[in-house]
Amino acid sequence: MTTAKIAITIDQNTLTRLDLLVKSNFFPNRSRAIQEAVAEKLERIEKTRLPRECAKLNPEFEQDMAEEGFETEIDENQRPFF
Repeated sequence: MTTAKIAITIDQNTLTRLDLLVKSNFFPNRSRAIQEAVAEKLERIEKTRLPRECAKLNPEFEQDMAEEGFETEIDENQRPFF
């Protein structure tokens, strides 16, 4: 995987806490800690996206659409084959 170098601004308290984790060998360096934090946050956001989008759906409309599809399938299956 290729990587890109970026510059970030971070508050001093967060940086101090991050440096303590690096110093205690929880992470090998700041970059790795930030990479893992961002990746973890993105995964959490992506997991909540589907439920959030589903909540926007209108259940009655979706049910009507599903039933309409079944009616079409039933009509097609009842046609005689020649």
